[in-house]
Amino acid sequence: MKFLSYSYQNQASWGLATDTGVVSLGTPSCPTLRSALLAGVLEKMGSAAQGQADTCSWAQITFLPVITDPGKIICIGHNYEEHRIETERDKTDNPTVFLRVADSQTGHLQPLLMPAESDHFDYEGEIAVVIGQGGRRISQARAWDHVAGYSAYNDGSVRDWQRHTTQFTPGKNFVGTGAFGPFLVTRGEIADGEELTLTTRLNGQVMQQATTAMMIFTIPRLIEYVSTFTTLAPGDVIVSGTPGGVGARRQPPVWMKEGDLVEIEVSKIGVLRNRVEKEKL
Repeated sequence: MKFLSYSYQNQASWGLATDTGVVSLGTPSCPTLRSALLAGVLEKMGSAAQGQADTCSWAQITFLPVITDPGKIICIGHNYEEHRIETERDKTDNPTVFLRVADSQTGHLQPLLMPAESDHFDYEGEIAVVIGQGGRRISQARAWDHVAGYSAYNDGSVRDWQRHTTQFTPGKNFVGTGAFGPFLVTRGEIADGEELTLTTRLNGQVMQQATTAMMIFTIPRLIEYVSTFTTLAPGDVIVSGTPGGVGARRQPPVWMKEGDLVEIEVSKIGVLRNRVEKEKL
């Protein structure tokens, strides 16, 4: 099944994606997708909605980030060997971890905001893992059971702000720089450990392409590591790292600019599309 968060007639909701639109599933007790995950009823509600008439069509909605109110957005750096090499990072025994905040995110087909403070705005195509069952110190052997599903992510990065110090936080948290969507594809649609292909296109040109087999740290390893230092909760998001080919490491560098179309495509998940706009002051 595929789920999404969206706005319809200025009301935020969530629902089951169909071929032609959305079956709304928002209720007073489960107003958001995350609340359905917390209640443990996501797939039950989705199954009950299958075959129902659309509440609204694709043309009538505005996409929101898949999880609009995540408790935690945990991002992984340098998790593909080609990207580790191009950034001249040393090999490590454990993942590089940083955090995003919720209001740094935007939805599918919504503007990806280039801040007024910088023109060093870079793309990073990634696969997002959404937690369905929470826990602490989750073993790799049990990790898949804690996954609700997957989505595409563009970890849009303001590189000069990212490099102000050794910490990434400022360059990763400008408002509207992280695109998340279009759908949450449930775990049952993708076999555990199945090899997925990740492709980033800028104005139609392929800039990044890799498969999950090229990850340095696998998804179970990421879940194990992260859940050791923090308790994962339903609706938390782990953004699993970007391949080589980022704009900052090209010669000359390639920065996203106003009007550019950036697409993140993940096999079995879909295509996340955003047009770059300058943030209005």
